[in-house]
Amino acid sequence: MADTTADNYRRRTAPPTGAGQNPLPGARRGNESGRTAGLRGRPVASGSGRVTEVVIVGAGFGGLTMAAELLSVGIDDFLVLESGADVGGVWRENTYPGCACDVPSHLYSFAFAPYRDTDIRFPGQAEILQYMRQVVERHGLRAHLRHGTPVTGADFDAATGIWTLTTTAGQTLRARTVVWAVGQLHRPAYPVFPGAHTFSGRAFHSARWNHDADLTGHIAVIGNGSSAVQIVPELARTAASVTVYQRTPAWILPKPRQRFGPVSRWLLGHVPGAHQIYRAGVSRGADAVLAPIMRGGWSARPATWIARAHLRRQVPDPVLRDALTPRYRIGEKRILLSSSYYPALMRPTVEVVTDPIERITADGICTADGTHRRADVIVYATGFRASDLLGGVHIRGRGGMDLHDRWIAGRPEAFLGLAVPGFPNMFLIAGPHSFTPANSNPSLKADQARYIAACIALADRWGTPIEVATTAMSAYRAWLDAQLARTVWPTGVPSWFKRADGEVTNAWPATARAFHRMTSTDPARAFRPMPDQDSAGPV
Repeated sequence: MADTTADNYRRRTAPPTGAGQNPLPGARRGNESGRTAGLRGRPVASGSGRVTEVVIVGAGFGGLTMAAELLSVGIDDFLVLESGADVGGVWRENTYPGCACDVPSHLYSFAFAPYRDTDIRFPGQAEILQYMRQVVERHGLRAHLRHGTPVTGADFDAATGIWTLTTTAGQTLRARTVVWAVGQLHRPAYPVFPGAHTFSGRAFHSARWNHDADLTGHIAVIGNGSSAVQIVPELARTAASVTVYQRTPAWILPKPRQRFGPVSRWLLGHVPGAHQIYRAGVSRGADAVLAPIMRGGWSARPATWIARAHLRRQVPDPVLRDALTPRYRIGEKRILLSSSYYPALMRPTVEVVTDPIERITADGICTADGTHRRADVIVYATGFRASDLLGGVHIRGRGGMDLHDRWIAGRPEAFLGLAVPGFPNMFLIAGPHSFTPANSNPSLKADQARYIAACIALADRWGTPIEVATTAMSAYRAWLDAQLARTVWPTGVPSWFKRADGEVTNAWPATARAFHRMTSTDPARAFRPMPDQDSAGPV
């Protein structure tokens, strides 16, 4: 029989008495992720159109991980809506010269389909995108994908327990559960400079690379972050000149060789389990060495020494070296890996400018010291609007609560980076405070996907939409604030980890292992059924 009310939706058992308790002590999950067929594909006769069990928005690492997790627990009634023409997320959009991953590929890969190349340690953008396409085909995800479908809004109807999503084309889709997997690094940030509109050459963001641009002339690169350190060495090979406009120097560690040596290749190719051992070892090593840097811990001092020695070795010019020396603690901004950036800056055709940009002219850039430098091409390697989470999407939950209004009133926050009170059956992959600068983000996304699948099973078992309890959110917020206070970020230099007002919004302050442990708890400890009243108040 078709369900028409929230009461009919709640046709199953009542929740256990432990619902909504403090989730942080952390008993292990039982069999909540074992999916029953009760709700799968069941229609709701409360309007027009079919109701899909789960709609995932985004087909990058997060969305594809969630899709594979659903299949693994027996849910096949789901769609993956992707705004672009292909899967891949940032690895589809970023095609600039030199684009590559700076996390070892055997760790930066799907847990359900690990990267197993025995030769390449740090694959390039094309290799990663091809790997993701292969995963889609081999794991039966293609049939669930809907490309060219940007989502502009989502509204929850408490009377039916259904989400209605709207696309840019005016299409509406209805779903019991929505998972936002749009990521944090997909909306380019463009700095505002007077006169930018008068520039007569080519100007584009690194994430919107113009492959028709002539890169043999005079090129200006604004920014010196993760993208710039990969772009500049490539441009310096062919350009008549490259001018790098730097605001804050980065801490840069030497990058290991892109390819494995002969011994490692043999081990990975012949020893059973070597891939898994290597993957686990890299992750544990990152937790043990990189994560403490973010807290100013034991490894910060040796990491600082290595970075400074790397700079001294590759930049003998004392004036340039001084300009490239950070005056802040390592870890306040994302630590970069490169063994080619500094040598590129030493080329006679490359200049580093630290004076602020005053304006852009028709044929170049003027800095505050009055110098005008010619430019035929301007590359904005200026990052993304990472703190503007889910920007451009209108999301209204229970009682018409607007997600962005809620976040603006305080800060972007979500329980374990995946659930917000007042938004039943709505989840996020890579939401607030769930980006790790010290490990592999696909690993955290896999943990979130498993937890979300357990939440879907819990809603099925209780027969009602569920949402994270405010008591659980408060306990998590207190824990999170205490952890963030121990990091170098709150008092550090500006970075994309936080908003302009200094509020940290993006970064996860603990280890990947801690995140795995916390997402392995029973969601019944933190979630509760949606209230009977269509209210936006606390639950």
